[in-house]
Amino acid sequence: MISKELNDQLTRVGRGQPAGEVLRRYWQPAALSDELAGNRPVVPVTLLGEKLVLFRDEQGKLGLIGRHCPHRGADMCFGRLEDNGLRCPFHGWHFNRDGQCVEQPGEPDASKMHEQIQTSSYPVVEKNGIVFAYMGPGEPPAFPGFDCFHAPETHVFAFKGLWECNWLQALEVGIDPAHASFLHRFLQDEDPKDSYGKQFRDEAADTKIPMTKLLREYPRPEIHVDETEYGLKLTALRHLKDGRTHVRVTNQIFPEAICIPMSREMTITQWHVPVDDQNCYWYSMFTSFDKPVNKEMMREQRLKEHRLPDYAPLKNKRNNYGYDPEEQSSETYTGMGMDINVHDQWAVESLGAVQDRTKEHLGKTDIGIIHYRRMLRAAIDSLQEGRENALPMRNGCNVGSIRGPLSNDAIAESKDWQQASERSDEERRAACPWDARV
Repeated sequence: MISKELNDQLTRVGRGQPAGEVLRRYWQPAALSDELAGNRPVVPVTLLGEKLVLFRDEQGKLGLIGRHCPHRGADMCFGRLEDNGLRCPFHGWHFNRDGQCVEQPGEPDASKMHEQIQTSSYPVVEKNGIVFAYMGPGEPPAFPGFDCFHAPETHVFAFKGLWECNWLQALEVGIDPAHASFLHRFLQDEDPKDSYGKQFRDEAADTKIPMTKLLREYPRPEIHVDETEYGLKLTALRHLKDGRTHVRVTNQIFPEAICIPMSREMTITQWHVPVDDQNCYWYSMFTSFDKPVNKEMMREQRLKEHRLPDYAPLKNKRNNYGYDPEEQSSETYTGMGMDINVHDQWAVESLGAVQDRTKEHLGKTDIGIIHYRRMLRAAIDSLQEGRENALPMRNGCNVGSIRGPLSNDAIAESKDWQQASERSDEERRAACPWDARV
């Protein structure tokens, strides 16, 4: 358990808040490219507690500026998209992509007042289906050469979903390898041939064992955590009865992303992005090492569980997440359907909007969470001491050269499980149709 003061320090994201200032030193997913499709590419964005509006102008360039006009506060989401900027319908004040007011048509002809009017604006970059924003001081950092950014657009599918909880508890479910044996336990195994686009439905590597069965039958993983230049590498070992070991490697990418295996074909890189202190979006990039992603199928699968335009899940606390006691007795551990996102959503939302960590009791399998909190606290301390260059991936390393990360499952025939995992990753990358070398 930790103090309330420390819990506040780790969870609050507003400008000036310790964790919020750390998050602002990194690129943050702001919207899906899909949200800008259509005749009027303008969408509201609330990110790290700031109300903004994202738009694509006539030249195809992106702008992210303050949502409320500096004149009288009107909502710029209803602005006129014209002249490579947004014009407020209230009095016609016009703002460019940099947030600079360039025209005040109702003011006297000789007025120079517009030159002094500036709304907030942030740099934005589009990467394989997600628009990222940088909200910190100085020049934006480089992007790492992670697989999700390095793969061609044909091999990456992006989606998002709203969770009604603080970003930190959303992240922490993703760096907890033990929970999959319980929260995502299926009492009956589906045919792995029908696993496309679904997590934990493939066969475990080099076996005929469905992942659902392996997780169910081996619920006590041996967990190792290693610090890396991008964050943490988490290795979960499940020692099988026949003497072999199942090795599953997942990652924490600082500050609030994870990279985990979805199947032998795909990985998921997922950010847990604060809307404000009590809500967040998960943004996922599904990266294929084999065939181009069937984006139509992936999107259709997920839209069965989410509504538009806010990407809120259809199952939620207002309808008890679809809980069915009969299903819980015979099909799933939760009774909340077959989509593991719903299981995770319940787990993180049921803690409350902001988890009260003064009452928690961490166990040995929470080693990843313990390591991450220490890393976040160290980053907060470094920033408060003026040592921004001590933050992960802000410390002078060649960020663009960071590849991977390794994220897969493998079978070790001997005690050398690390070699087995690396060999499995090398084999997958060697057969990849795009250049996945690390």
